[in-house]
Amino acid sequence: MNTRLLRAMLSGLTLTLSLAAASTQAEETLRIGMTAADIPTTTGMPNNGWEGMRFLGYPIFEGLVLWDLTHSDRLATVRPGLAESWEQSKTDKKTWIFHLRHGVKFHDGTDFNADAVIWNFDRYFKSDSPQFEAGATGITRARVPVLASYKKIDDNTVALTTTAPTSYFPLMVVYVLFTSPASFEKAGHDWARVATLPAAGTGPFRISQVIPRQSVRLARWDGYWDAAHKAKVDSILLLPIPEANTRLAALRSGQVDWIEVPPPDGIPSLKAAGFTISTNSYPHVWPWMYNISAPNSPFKDVRVRQALNYCVDRSAIVALLNGTAEPAVGWLKANDPAFGKPLNHYNFDPAKGKAMLAEAGYGAQKPLAFKVMISNSGSGQMLPLAMNELLQQNLKQACGVNVTFDTVEWQVLSSSARLAPDNPGLHGAMAVNASSATTDIGLMARYFAAASATPAGNNFEHWDDDKFEAALNTAAKATDPATIQASYRAAHERLVDNPPWLYVVHDLNPRAMSKKVQGFVPAQSWLLDLTLISMH
Repeated sequence: MNTRLLRAMLSGLTLTLSLAAASTQAEETLRIGMTAADIPTTTGMPNNGWEGMRFLGYPIFEGLVLWDLTHSDRLATVRPGLAESWEQSKTDKKTWIFHLRHGVKFHDGTDFNADAVIWNFDRYFKSDSPQFEAGATGITRARVPVLASYKKIDDNTVALTTTAPTSYFPLMVVYVLFTSPASFEKAGHDWARVATLPAAGTGPFRISQVIPRQSVRLARWDGYWDAAHKAKVDSILLLPIPEANTRLAALRSGQVDWIEVPPPDGIPSLKAAGFTISTNSYPHVWPWMYNISAPNSPFKDVRVRQALNYCVDRSAIVALLNGTAEPAVGWLKANDPAFGKPLNHYNFDPAKGKAMLAEAGYGAQKPLAFKVMISNSGSGQMLPLAMNELLQQNLKQACGVNVTFDTVEWQVLSSSARLAPDNPGLHGAMAVNASSATTDIGLMARYFAAASATPAGNNFEHWDDDKFEAALNTAAKATDPATIQASYRAAHERLVDNPPWLYVVHDLNPRAMSKKVQGFVPAQSWLLDLTLISMH
């Protein structure tokens, strides 16, 4: 980065932090440098991908179902949240009954009840409702593409109905967050004003200050309904710092206590200086999503999609990242019980990759060439510029493939990945580099089911595989865990053998933090439990 620009960014960051510190010297404040280029939206359904959900989602706004993020030795599982329990209807397997927790209040003192649930569902799913929020709608509908209808049964019970029986529906409902209807009333029915008032949720933190494009401050909510999960720190200051070296400088100078994604080449020196470096296996994959259905897309041919998976030197990417990632040869990690036994075992085999490209009609006289839309930073994106430049060189040298990039801001990329394959907003891109959580079969359905094709869901490729659909359908209708798991494996085998993505690496979720930060648990999730943190 230009030295003058770096100094300017640090100067602005110093001013922001100095002003914040002046008003909160007596508070125990945790200061976090995020990878986002801007603060995620603060109305209750944050943008900026999973980093938005991590810091301005669940800590403030909760769902009927929540994640258990208190363990680091196994994948995170769901637990009761604003619903104490739930079950499939005995008479209709498409309907789920959620029994709401009694006595929960929003940060503004109003009641959380069935009316608030229905109000929020109308906000997301009813386009003519007064509280309809377009930005939040696109995010939420893509995450719960199977929802057909919803209704209030009584003040403490709601029913949600899916388009077809869906055994993994609670793993989708976990992403629907709830904002106080009174927030919308107080803001005069203006979501832009709701974002700065700010909005009220039910979580262990409340939003106490929003400075657009600069910072968001969270304050501990002492009235939190779950006494066992009350926060330890007084407040959290969230700062968007998209450039990795700027984050590093902010941590070294003591301007922040914690940074997401430290630059890999800075990790050894951070360790030597006494900072804590946290890494852990977690459900994540960093891919290129093939634009299969665009007119004249080279990726209509499965041989091309498979070939690139043989052309990639994943070990070189891992080395670039100083060991903070591991090779990806499928959507899931190779040691995942649901990985299965696919026919293709992707490794760095340029000869095989070039042979497959030749079969598909590409070679020295007619090289494969395409554009990829990438971001300069963002949640789960790791170090996208350096990684993509290395991939570009790798594919050219190993298999004669010519790749160009359309570099955009992360939120633009995230929105573009929900466009139709031929949408002009893609600028002719034949792939997008958007990382993915790989938590569970519900997410698999969201990303790859034919019914989840964009804009309804996250199937950007408009990929459609009969064997995958059959396996997913079996899992959705099943109630037996063994049947669901077997179908999950069969579905994943198709993701490897008929790949809709170029699989590159799985992130190890690196963070760097001051020794003052205590109690952090690196959950095997894109999310984390901020209530566990204390400062000493």
